[in-house]
Amino acid sequence: MDYKQLIFSLIDGVAVITLNRPEKLNALGPALRTSLTEALKEVADNDAIRAMVLTGEGDAFCSGADVGAYADQIKGARAEPTRGSFLNLRGTFGLAIRNLDKPTIAAVNGVAAGAGFSLALACDIRIASEKARFTLAFIRRGLVPGNGATYLLPRLVGSSRACRLAFTGDIISANEAERIGLVDRVVPHDETQTAAVELAQRIAKLPPIALAFTKRAIYSGMESTFESQLQYEAYAQNICRTTEDYREGVASFLEKREPVFKGR
Repeated sequence: MDYKQLIFSLIDGVAVITLNRPEKLNALGPALRTSLTEALKEVADNDAIRAMVLTGEGDAFCSGADVGAYADQIKGARAEPTRGSFLNLRGTFGLAIRNLDKPTIAAVNGVAAGAGFSLALACDIRIASEKARFTLAFIRRGLVPGNGATYLLPRLVGSSRACRLAFTGDIISANEAERIGLVDRVVPHDETQTAAVELAQRIAKLPPIALAFTKRAIYSGMESTFESQLQYEAYAQNICRTTEDYREGVASFLEKREPVFKGR
């Protein structure tokens, strides 16, 4: 499928989604938001895709919402708001990323600001360029952090640090982001996407059904009691034991060879 302002490629079972508005620092305007939503649906629906990398073209990951695209709204030239317009969910692409039954990696190759920061948070793993910068800039625009940031950020860095970043809109470096647990690894700038794709390819070789249950288990465990999580783990283990991949995993271990998982 051809996407506007977005590059979609498939490399050995890994979907690489590249936000492609470098002249706007990959800001999220209406067209890019639509393309991103459609691309995430393609990742979800295609069983040949086993992992996903999200990155940006040029020297930015995503600078957030395209303020210029919403100039009429900012100037007040918009229709009278309805009750629905206040209640509609925004930034549901973040929810779509989080709900994917496939591992997702953000290759943060530059600035990640506002909604771009939220996009990185929605991914399971974050690898950052040494040139990456992060800012939860919503407060500086008179807004509450959105796209799931108030849910995701405290779970990564704790409530105190999340409050500091949200209240101030401060810009932090890649090294600071790694120190507080916001990103998992900082790499040389030119190696950012390569490092993310290599990790995604490693993960893509593992059993997809077990990976899907593992991802669900980790996130449900953040909301569950210990006992209910043990019950979920038992449920997931019992399903995994019925798969061909489980039999392949045991056989390859006994035969001292690399397993070949087929997602069945």
